[in-house]
Amino acid sequence: MSYNHFILVCGGTACESNQGDEIYKSLIAETVKHGIANQVQVVKTGCFGFCEAGPIVKVLPEDSFYVYVTPKDVPEIIEEHIIKGREVKRLLYKGDGEQEHKDTLKVHDIKFYQKQFRVALRNCGSIDPESINEYIAREGYQGLEKALFEWTPEKIIEEVKISGLRGRGGAGFPTWMKWDLARKATGSPKYIICNADEGDPGAYMDRSVIEGDPHSVIEGMITAGKAIGANYGIVYIRAEYPLALERLEKALKQAEEFGLLGKNILGSGFDFEIEIRLGAGAFVCGEETALIKSVEGNRGMPVPKPPFPANEGLWGKPTIINNVETLVNVPVIMTKGGAWLAQIGTEKSKGTKVFALTGKVKNSGLVEVPMGTTLREIIFDIGGGIRSGKKFKGVQTGGPSGGILTEAALDVPIDFESLVANGSMMGSGGMIVMDEDDCMVDVARFYMDFCVDESCGKCAPCRIGTVQLLELLNKISGGTGEDSDIPKIEAIGKAMAKASLCALGQTAPNPVMSTLKNFMDEIKEHIHDKKCRAGKCKNLLSFTIIPEKCISCKACATRCPANCISLEDAAKYPDRKRPPYFINSENCVKCGECLSACKFQAIIKA
Repeated sequence: MSYNHFILVCGGTACESNQGDEIYKSLIAETVKHGIANQVQVVKTGCFGFCEAGPIVKVLPEDSFYVYVTPKDVPEIIEEHIIKGREVKRLLYKGDGEQEHKDTLKVHDIKFYQKQFRVALRNCGSIDPESINEYIAREGYQGLEKALFEWTPEKIIEEVKISGLRGRGGAGFPTWMKWDLARKATGSPKYIICNADEGDPGAYMDRSVIEGDPHSVIEGMITAGKAIGANYGIVYIRAEYPLALERLEKALKQAEEFGLLGKNILGSGFDFEIEIRLGAGAFVCGEETALIKSVEGNRGMPVPKPPFPANEGLWGKPTIINNVETLVNVPVIMTKGGAWLAQIGTEKSKGTKVFALTGKVKNSGLVEVPMGTTLREIIFDIGGGIRSGKKFKGVQTGGPSGGILTEAALDVPIDFESLVANGSMMGSGGMIVMDEDDCMVDVARFYMDFCVDESCGKCAPCRIGTVQLLELLNKISGGTGEDSDIPKIEAIGKAMAKASLCALGQTAPNPVMSTLKNFMDEIKEHIHDKKCRAGKCKNLLSFTIIPEKCISCKACATRCPANCISLEDAAKYPDRKRPPYFINSENCVKCGECLSACKFQAIIKA
């Protein structure tokens, strides 16, 4: 059937939770109502990436990009745009800065997309993730055909080697080398495990890829299976990803129906089966031996290496573990060749990387850029800079395992080596931007609190060290810190990095150590002046009423849960009908309710 228009509706988790499904159904209903259902195809896609502007509706062929759409906007889109041929200008993305006065802003004009290069996200936002036919129409499973009928396992691995693909889960280990070790390993059966658990705070790259392009994950796993001689695959996905899980299950059934999974795939003689195992969101299961233990039904705790999983993994058999982003690069390598991917990126870090850009940035969302792109380009060009005109303070890359980078690192090219050299790491791709209102001691304390909760407790350096670091950070943020706490933090951090069993413990001190390196003045301010410049550390806060601005309206006293706000002595203010209020600091619980209640800026926080 030939259509005049295609209406793409974002069907990622964020938009779905914001009436996205209602928008989709309403669009279909409106096309039926106007008798144009045979002229307009409405498609629910995966995430467009521009999460800040969702729900998003894109209309083709005009390439109209509608943002912040609600179900109430649907009739206007159909009547004005589809029937009368006039874009609904009030819904079009206007951009910011020099772009804000444009009447029409097409997708290729939007700064958020201009510096991106989509490989892993190539189909997200472009196809119906629940349609295998749409995936096939965009070169889906062509690479698998080549792997099954044209290339030997050695040739597949060689092409991955040429591509320079490194693991996108954090460690950056060469993918081809891991596959080659497993191919040469003795023992049967062999296993391919896709790590889709994604435990970093603020990270949702893998979830979005599965929601928007599940067949690419399946194709990557089957190709990896052919390369190492594995006939079994497992997707380890967290149970908190219901939409991704639903779409993956549908994709697996479709692949089986099309003869792309199961026995004798496409008559090639190669068998491959995939099953799903649910994870509970344990951060430690990002470490491959802990993940394997979880899949086996045991508590997710790492074991010493060697032997490495490529030789002795799941059930003691050769096992390859790759994360979602790594695997979805494989079909592209198979169809376009390893040299195609190798031309993107830097000398040692080839291809692209997906980041979940969040925090105090104007345009949050999923960003995929060539390796070597700078932090400045991501935060200020793609991300649009800092919200509310605030000053950039730092960016956390690599999640709890990474570090906080300052303005001095904004022009550092993003690749595996450069980030480590500057005190952080790539990690799985979380990127949290902070501004002048963020307290770096509080941020470090947050990450260490996370690591305390997520430590499996198996080894003493991590089990004890994370608790000790958290206690010292709580002490500093609570106003009882001492200069002697700083060398203690350094000593504990170094010991953990050297002696912890797995990467969780080895890298857990990174946010704290980078805070010591980059924000020592702020730490000493907490210790010496008992002051938190960002106003985040509760015990160091104080609220004061400015008598000249107070109109004695009683709003602050009414809202105060501690009843510590009362009128001043009237004798002190003989020229006023009613004296101002004051705060009894000894009884103040520092909740900030008074500050919120005052409409006259008579209360200040210090």
